[in-house]
Amino acid sequence: MKRKVTAVFDIGRTNKKFFLFDSGFQEVYREYIRFDEITDEDGYPTENLKALENWAIEVFDRILDSREYEIETLNFSCYGASLVHIDENGKAITPLYNYMKPFKDEIFKSFYDSYGPEDELSRITGSPKLGMLNTGLHLYWLKYAKPEVFNRIKYSLHLPQYLSYLFTGIPVSEYTSIGCHTMLWDYEKEDYHLWVYREGIHEKLPPITSSRETIPINYKGKVIRMGTGIHDSSSALLPYIHSISKPFLLVSTGTWSISINPFSTGMLTLEDIKNDSLFNMRIDGSPVKVSRLFLGNEYKLQVKALSNHFNVSDDCHKKVKFNQDTFFEINNDFVAMFKWSSIASGDMPEETKIPYDKFEHAYHQLMLELIQLQQKSIRSAMGDVKIKELYVDGGFSDNEVYVQLLSQHFGNMKLNTTDSSLGSALGAAIVVSDVISLAPQFLKKNYTLKEHSPFILK
Repeated sequence: MKRKVTAVFDIGRTNKKFFLFDSGFQEVYREYIRFDEITDEDGYPTENLKALENWAIEVFDRILDSREYEIETLNFSCYGASLVHIDENGKAITPLYNYMKPFKDEIFKSFYDSYGPEDELSRITGSPKLGMLNTGLHLYWLKYAKPEVFNRIKYSLHLPQYLSYLFTGIPVSEYTSIGCHTMLWDYEKEDYHLWVYREGIHEKLPPITSSRETIPINYKGKVIRMGTGIHDSSSALLPYIHSISKPFLLVSTGTWSISINPFSTGMLTLEDIKNDSLFNMRIDGSPVKVSRLFLGNEYKLQVKALSNHFNVSDDCHKKVKFNQDTFFEINNDFVAMFKWSSIASGDMPEETKIPYDKFEHAYHQLMLELIQLQQKSIRSAMGDVKIKELYVDGGFSDNEVYVQLLSQHFGNMKLNTTDSSLGSALGAAIVVSDVISLAPQFLKKNYTLKEHSPFILK
């Protein structure tokens, strides 16, 4: 007898993954692939959309014919800030433009001259000025830089919804993709911003459908419930929301450290915008306050510089264990020593000066300074919400020095680390299920949940 499963395509910038989950959300199958990037018409690197399409269809068709699994539901979790533009025949008419593609100053000027001021527009839309990362500005750019292309667009679909369209033939928009720093959504009106209507952008956006919505599709003779797709950051939050009853904050670490507060209320302030806070959106359209910090990128740059300074191997930092005596020695006479390369901070010196003769001491100093930035970012996301639990996942969750120093800063809170390699894929499976809540032990069982306590100060 075939095993009934939910299938999920989890599409990241680097790895493209396909998962099968059973009714208890246990992974029963996975495969992944990587594609070399191609270039757009300007020579800028971008996703090979055709290769992604071909792989997705090949994998799904192959597993659909499996003797072992019966796919009942299919959903999609994808990175955000990426649009696929289709014509009236449903064909993509542009490359999948890279969200890091440079944005010309004259486009910014034209937009803000018409619809600014910048800070107020960012506050209302929950979207800092990010160029192509603002998919609304992406569409504005297309309208004025490539009008012949813009006029051919029937619909512009965020990547999760385009992959759904690939299997269903039904174009839709969806809250989590619309609400993630796109500059499209007015969080006060709970509707597209006025500029979207004035520019006719709304005509290129298909009707909004709930992330929970599934469409029964007869696909090659088999009726399968097809999901609308979901933005990966919002998807990764769902297992936490469904299994934790008390207000919490999730710190998702990697190149960016993203502090996510799903319990925030009210609008962002201008001070929030200055602190690099923004809104993501939950599946019901409500805002999620998020604070960003370029922590992983800065860490990589500084560790490389330290390794060169002390003439040690590039992976020496991975072997450093937290040392209380070293911490106390540094903390008692603390002076900031690092000039950041990719983070703006008013407290940093004009140049980096390392007085230590041991790599381990300099590394502890670096982590102490980075944690000071991290705790400010976390407190910015918390706002005035009373939160007693912190969850840390991603690359820094297994960094002992990071975790110990963070627990010290938030000694009155419960700090947990998790290993959520399935995070966004699992969320995509959960959102199209009938499950309202998960067992309290779900994270402990599936996410290698670990609780951490602050060390005792001398």
